[in-house]
Amino acid sequence: MVIEKEKAKGAYLGTETDEKWWKRYRKNKLFMRGSGEYWYDDNGLYFRRFLTRSPLFFAFDLMREVRLGTWHAGKWCMGHPIIKIIWEMDGLRLSSGFIFTNSMVDAELIKDGIERKINAK
Repeated sequence: MVIEKEKAKGAYLGTETDEKWWKRYRKNKLFMRGSGEYWYDDNGLYFRRFLTRSPLFFAFDLMREVRLGTWHAGKWCMGHPIIKIIWEMDGLRLSSGFIFTNSMVDAELIKDGIERKINAK
């Protein structure tokens, strides 16, 4: 589990448009799934895929809610908890999915931490 500004390993599962698994969002390098590392600060969540230089950035100001599930963007990850961040950009409702832990308890703690950051904005 990551503490603010520390990095931890995770997986990015992609971003859906209108929470439809078949409508993947393809702009801003958000179409490519992959393993990498994540961290967050007061501004947002960062995810840098391995073998890339710059991280994806998800601003807390644009986030609307956080959910937990077991599949995202057409991927089922053997029951691992998937953190789904619901956010808005360019008039679209987007949902980005991440695996940050294999533990549902830890996933709940991460979800709660992200929600606190959203509500603080």
